[in-house]
Amino acid sequence: MNAPASFPHPYPLRHGQVSLVGAGPGDPDLLTLKALRRLSEADVVLYDLLVSDAVLALVNRRAEQICVGKRASRHTLPQQDINQLIVDKARQGLRVVRLKGGDPFLFGRGGEELETLAAAGIACEVIPGISAAMGAAAAAGIPLTHRDYAQGVSFVTGHRREGQSALAWTSHTGAEETLVVYMGLGEAANIAEQLQAAGRAAATPVAIIENATTAQQRVLCCELASLGACVQQHAVKPPALLIIGEVVRLQTKLQATLAQALAG
Repeated sequence: MNAPASFPHPYPLRHGQVSLVGAGPGDPDLLTLKALRRLSEADVVLYDLLVSDAVLALVNRRAEQICVGKRASRHTLPQQDINQLIVDKARQGLRVVRLKGGDPFLFGRGGEELETLAAAGIACEVIPGISAAMGAAAAAGIPLTHRDYAQGVSFVTGHRREGQSALAWTSHTGAEETLVVYMGLGEAANIAEQLQAAGRAAATPVAIIENATTAQQRVLCCELASLGACVQQHAVKPPALLIIGEVVRLQTKLQATLAQALAG
């Protein structure tokens, strides 16, 4: 994929400006046109660990690429240092792209980075990306809402700030609601236990989606009661997320239709 030269953007990225760009769930074809343009204009790209190699391959070859990403228990840089690095690069007059997996404003700490840039008086834009939840659900054939199965959906994170109290799981126990858990692998057994204690049925279907939208995608389905054992048995690794709710029952039927389309 090359930058769409036939569609020049009326507002190119300026020197000393920052663009918070959502890289989507992994498949480079899911980037927005504006995100692709910014990758081609950048002088420096600060990227997360969850950004796929296929997306990084689209970055301007002359640009400096700096990995600043985080995963649970694996921090390349503390968030405060990342914020300062973005500011420093912009003050050097560089065109800065902060490339974030999924969408910058959905568990991506884009809000914290934008606050820092605003306080420093640095111009910044935000380019949304397809979130991991949207990409994973679509690729796996799981509608997050469905008139017959779920009338709502909640997005939560299983990884909380150190010293912060646990999530109020009682807010997410209705059978008519789909629950999507980001960064929940390490706490999968605990999440399942807390949801059941709060009233969610042990037989609630769960999908574990690993490497969503990529050639390495893997979808595992189980019941809430066996979630922790399933994650451990199949050695699931990040990036992965959990979809909990009755909509998961549609996965087998709808995935077959998606597979037919991919087969041509």
